[in-house]
Amino acid sequence: MMKLRLAILALLVGLQGASLIQAQDRKDNRDPLYIEWRTNTAKRSINLDDLDSPGMAKDGIPAIDRPNYETIKQAGAWLGEREPVITLQINGVSRAYPMQILIWHEVANEVIGGVPVVVTFCSICHSAIVFDRRLDGRTLSFGVSGFVHGANMVLYDRETKSWWQQFTGRANVGDLTGSRLQRLPAQIISFAEFAAAYPRGQVLSRQTGFRREYGRNPHLKYDNLNGYPDHFRGKLDRRLKPMEKVIGVEIGETARAYPYPLSRARHVISDRLGPQEMVIFHTEGTLAALDEEYIKESKEAGSTGVFDPSLDGRRLEFRYEKGEFVDLATGSHWNILGQAVSGPLRGKSLKRIPHGDYFAFAWIAYKPQTEIYGQ
Repeated sequence: MMKLRLAILALLVGLQGASLIQAQDRKDNRDPLYIEWRTNTAKRSINLDDLDSPGMAKDGIPAIDRPNYETIKQAGAWLGEREPVITLQINGVSRAYPMQILIWHEVANEVIGGVPVVVTFCSICHSAIVFDRRLDGRTLSFGVSGFVHGANMVLYDRETKSWWQQFTGRANVGDLTGSRLQRLPAQIISFAEFAAAYPRGQVLSRQTGFRREYGRNPHLKYDNLNGYPDHFRGKLDRRLKPMEKVIGVEIGETARAYPYPLSRARHVISDRLGPQEMVIFHTEGTLAALDEEYIKESKEAGSTGVFDPSLDGRRLEFRYEKGEFVDLATGSHWNILGQAVSGPLRGKSLKRIPHGDYFAFAWIAYKPQTEIYGQ
């Protein structure tokens, strides 16, 4: 185990053997593996031996800290209509983060509509999650640590050097251990769906300040139903194949996974999770980000959304019709973002319920008591 820890250290400090020797010579009882981090590893909620490193140093995957944006028309010159984007709307500002860019950076620090946020994507888990960066009166900024814990990326904040689990938004090591970031609703949809809903929306530009092969997927064929997850040490749950995608929803202490084969076949699922009534949409037209070498050539995955079906005091029921969702009460047509685009309710929006599109192994690993819809 010590040999493994020293090997990881060499990666983290760029093979600076002298630094390792100096660290070992210090009689301060600090672990030489983490001494270069200036992280308070004495305060933690996980076993440090459970951390893994896929051979990437701290900030080896560079976060985007000064994002530039383009118009829909400008982005259309290089971004395919069916390519997936992470979309976020705050205080009237709508932005799209193409997966072809975020796959290479995993973290983008930003301020949207006056709210400081961090947009994150872990390719191992297929977890695209957005958090509010404010915590206890201060604003944090985040980078990629290079560590993996529980087959999920570990972020770090630059202010305290604490380490954060991306899947949960909780600090596991460092002075902020136990703190948790507020999650914000976000969706993975196609660029065309974003453009139709927000014609004046802003799209993250390829002008990131880094040279990367944007548009190419560095995780060839990882999105494979019969594959096996990277860096996973736990026992697999046999209820679902580990690389099957699910729509994961958690209300209070209750979690439920909706397998893609079901949601793609039905398009509309009405359900209740605890006290919360829900309607789940799954439409066609969005490509997978982790399939073929070039995303524009990847297989169909679709877009999903989870909403409260109650509007103005009544509960709406929906059916799927030619790529749109139609409420039975008024015949209004709704898009994947829960917006009524035509009919008597045009201009109305359903309340979003935070959800995610994950590989099943990841959702079950972090929500082991999860229910599986349809089982």
